[in-house]
Amino acid sequence: MSDAKLKKLTDEMNRFFAGKPEAVENLLCCFLAGGHLLLEDVPGVGKTTLAKTFANLLGLSFGRIQMTPDTMPGDVTGLSVYDMKTGEFVFRPGAVMKNIVLADELNRTSPKTQSALLEAMAEGQVTVDDKIYELPQPFMVIATQNPASFTGTYPLPEAQLDRFMMRLSIGYPQTDEELRMARMHMEGLTPEKAVPVMDPEDIEKLRADAQSVHISDSILSYMQKIIDITRKDSGFTLGASPRAFLHLLAAVRALAFIRERDFVKPDDVKAVASAVLSHRLVISTEMRLQQKTASNILEALILKIPVPMD
Repeated sequence: MSDAKLKKLTDEMNRFFAGKPEAVENLLCCFLAGGHLLLEDVPGVGKTTLAKTFANLLGLSFGRIQMTPDTMPGDVTGLSVYDMKTGEFVFRPGAVMKNIVLADELNRTSPKTQSALLEAMAEGQVTVDDKIYELPQPFMVIATQNPASFTGTYPLPEAQLDRFMMRLSIGYPQTDEELRMARMHMEGLTPEKAVPVMDPEDIEKLRADAQSVHISDSILSYMQKIIDITRKDSGFTLGASPRAFLHLLAAVRALAFIRERDFVKPDDVKAVASAVLSHRLVISTEMRLQQKTASNILEALILKIPVPMD
């Protein structure tokens, strides 16, 4: 099921974004599954480069908005402006009216502005002055946020976190990859140099093919047990939602497709479970005092669930 254009996209992403093939794979997985991505990391590790390169290689429009404390909801969705010449109100699109939208430092802006993204992410539209405006398709939000310990951050509410299919952390590069990054910078290999490797029809077909990957009843049951155990284990005060189950289903199919298979394996589930589920889980005070993370607890729980053999 190898697709030459998907391989070309992957190769080009890894050429422009040095040293993090797992981040590239997860980004592709999230996009093919029709989801939105949350990148949580320290500043300067390439989150913007990743998003902009991806949009350019797909030939899609790219919008970026810096989420500061004074950013207003209208900056995100757009607003109606009175035109003195015509005597009418004219809609001025906001940053969200693009295919790939980078919401940079999402947790530095106010909760009211954060919530402006909810309708766009959930329904593919925005409402301004009682008028509905459809967003261009495909549509994906790639949001970045600084760790909660950083100054001036607002924690994202659980309802908004649940809208993101995956949360990733890029991390610092290895020494050799950081040297490669420096050489790329000196050579001028920037996201602006990335040229499209596919057209809209290719993108639509890839997404459809990814979501047609077969998933057996035993794998489906295995995934449901993972979801269920997060709701019952005492380490969590909030478990995974039904939406999380659907997101996990879409993500494992996309990952199997990227890995050139037409069926899902248990390893696919294990590979994406933490990225899809951990940001939706609220750990108990006891686990927090033990300095456990949602990912730590989840990975330990998954090991207890019997793996289907068929």
